[in-house]
Amino acid sequence: MPWIPQADIPETDDAYVIELDLPGVGSEDIGVEINDRELAISGEIKERERKDVMRHRTRRTGRFEFRVVLPGDVPAENVNAALSDGVLSVTVPKAQSAKARHVEIKKGD
Repeated sequence: MPWIPQADIPETDDAYVIELDLPGVGSEDIGVEINDRELAISGEIKERERKDVMRHRTRRTGRFEFRVVLPGDVPAENVNAALSDGVLSVTVPKAQSAKARHVEIKKGD
């Protein structure tokens, strides 16, 4: 059964940013898919081959999966992902219709 990595999802005026802690994982071991409003991130942290005896273990290994349903429409073609210092950042821009806008109040006659 896959485990769920720790994540933050800050929201800016223009996008949702999904940040996952994935220390020691290479970009080739991560898959990012978006379907409608659902973002799915999956992959595997491979166990290192060791010749010594393991006395204590707290690091997670094996398959992981993170899913989130985003509010509003998402333009899938503009989604970007970057991996830096063990943190995967996926930026999902908001659709124009999902962005807040100021409505001017006009004086009536």
